[in-house]
Amino acid sequence: MKRRTILQLASLQGLVSLNALAQETRTLQISTLIEKDPATSIAEKIIDTAYRKLGLNMFVHYLPGERSLRSANNGEMDGELYRRLGMERDYPNLIIVPVPLLTYEIVIFTHGTSFIVNGWESLRPYTIGFVKGIKIIEKNTLGMKLETAPTMRQAFQKMILGRSDVVIANRASGLAALNELKQTDVSVLTPPLATFPVFHYLNKKHEALIPALTTTLQKMQKDKTIENIQNTVMAEWQRND
Repeated sequence: MKRRTILQLASLQGLVSLNALAQETRTLQISTLIEKDPATSIAEKIIDTAYRKLGLNMFVHYLPGERSLRSANNGEMDGELYRRLGMERDYPNLIIVPVPLLTYEIVIFTHGTSFIVNGWESLRPYTIGFVKGIKIIEKNTLGMKLETAPTMRQAFQKMILGRSDVVIANRASGLAALNELKQTDVSVLTPPLATFPVFHYLNKKHEALIPALTTTLQKMQKDKTIENIQNTVMAEWQRND
């Protein structure tokens, strides 16, 4: 009888611990790039919807690019809202949730500068503006002349003032920033420098969440929830232009 009572108490304590853990992690702290743009809005709505289906909430912190990644990697944040494939190589505490949220298209914006785009190397003669902390741009422009900025709007403002020749950015995000700045004389060169999907990442302390979150996102992909969010957000941004 005494042994049964002890086991019952242990079981009760386990349930209390699980409930306390659930309460602690009920709202996940997620970091992302400092400025709002269409890509961020799409990723935020998709991931927020997925977490709510699992009975969880999230709070998004908008941080400079490198700080956002470091905060998610060191556990200060619970995860990174969206990044490209392979971030775990440089940030080993991050685990990918393997369902793409949207497709990123990295393009060249110019203000009067024109040249034939033949990959990243064609940028070498020019001063390149971009938002600091975007890893694919940093890695592909090593040794080139760079003019970084904390936000996309500032990157474009620097180009318009002549401090850079081009700005490299995600197409949708760049166009949204230009519309806010009321700049109509900036053009996009073709072809894109890179096209790739982006994914949600969680700190390894939440590894147990990943199977359920993956299944939820896969269902959202199958029933067109993700596609509908993408279309709705882009339509909202275009109406606000």
